Amino acid sequence: MRAVSSVTGSMIALVALILFGTAARSEPDANGFVRITPDQINWKSPFGVGAAMAVIQGDPSKPGIYVIRVKFPPHTFSRPHYHIEDRHVVVLQGTWYAGTGETFDPDKAVGLKPGSYMMHPARAVHWDGAKDEEVILQIIGYGPTDTVLVKPADGMFTATH
Repeated sequence: MRAVSSVTGSMIALVALILFGTAARSEPDANGFVRITPDQINWKSPFGVGAAMAVIQGDPSKPGIYVIRVKFPPHTFSRPHYHIEDRHVVVLQGTWYAGTGETFDPDKAVGLKPGSYMMHPARAVHWDGAKDEEVILQIIGYGPTDTVLVKPADGMFTATH
């Protein structure tokens, strides 16, 4: 794999402030159970193309398990990137399209319907998104996490037609 550059520090700080500081929170009940309903999820869109993220549990910037959700509006994809840890992805809504490798080509992405699971190995380059419908994913990983873009100048997300 050729050398890649990390997302700029200021972007990471902005995303951390927006996402990690605004997690969906619910107080544990008397037995320690936590319940979060969909209307309690605090979606944030820090990337400018409508892709939104929400922290459900944990803090992705710190050591430990975290759970996040990612929402892709129709015709929105991430650019080729990788994460420094394994991530476990479950499709909650819509058909999610995932591709692997450094060549971005939405026509070659594999469609995964609701209920599907995909594991992203640490440092494995991939890209993903939505074609004709909104997609919501739940991602579980062990922090701290980072996103490293193959071509930082292209940005994290792109709108497709």
